[in-house]
Amino acid sequence: MRAMPPPSDETDEKRLLARARAGGRTAFGALVTRHDAALRAYLHRLTAHRADADDLAQETWLRVQRRLKAFDGRAAFRTWLFAIATNLARDHWRARRRWREDAQDQARALAESTPGAPEGLRQVAAGSPRGRYELREHVGFCFTCVMKTLPLAQHVALLLVEVHGFKDREAADVMGVSLARLKHLLHAARATMNRVFAQRCALVGKTGACHQCSELNGFFNGDQSREQARVAALQRALTRGGEERLLRLRAALVREVDPLQGPGADLQDAIMRLVHRAVARRRG
Repeated sequence: MRAMPPPSDETDEKRLLARARAGGRTAFGALVTRHDAALRAYLHRLTAHRADADDLAQETWLRVQRRLKAFDGRAAFRTWLFAIATNLARDHWRARRRWREDAQDQARALAESTPGAPEGLRQVAAGSPRGRYELREHVGFCFTCVMKTLPLAQHVALLLVEVHGFKDREAADVMGVSLARLKHLLHAARATMNRVFAQRCALVGKTGACHQCSELNGFFNGDQSREQARVAALQRALTRGGEERLLRLRAALVREVDPLQGPGADLQDAIMRLVHRAVARRRG
């Protein structure tokens, strides 16, 4: 007798959903385990703030639990989950607003003018289990900062498609927009990201204000050779093809990074807190 193939991941998820909708706590916990890390990474890349991302993730799961019986399954569970999270994040965005393109420069100036700030960063790097400075993680940090300059709809569209791997139709469903609107948002977002990176990112041999990859590597690692091979490889890759290719390669690097649990997540969070402080001070 021919053996039955193992159940697909999609089939397994449907079974979990059926059990969770019937009140199964274990099944609901399994759904959380499957999707929580990606959900929190998405919300962190939207908010650039750990505590806010954590609060939004908790509220998302509470709403999912309350509404699960009404979920009709016409969309994938992940699409429905991210739609709930995105709707919650819209209110957060309205309260915080977008960043200026020089937000990282503001943070650098704040660190240089604040007694003890550089030493505080060194302490995080030396004492945290996730305090390493790594070029790949800082590329992810910069990608998040540049995305924060976009209008919210463009930010969400780019993040869903380029970083979290949603197909265009799925991303449009998450956002509740037409496919044509989604494509327009992506085109505008990519154009802005390319323009800002072209002006700021020294990694691809451009001129501009970007200082962080090389300076921070030297500040935290001392020996510049630690990241030189990676920088050289990135420069070779990023200088092939047009701007769209450069953006896709950056997004691919970002996809490899866990902004909350990666080797340098605590250090990048400490730097990001400086950016938030600088942005708040500029608005005040």
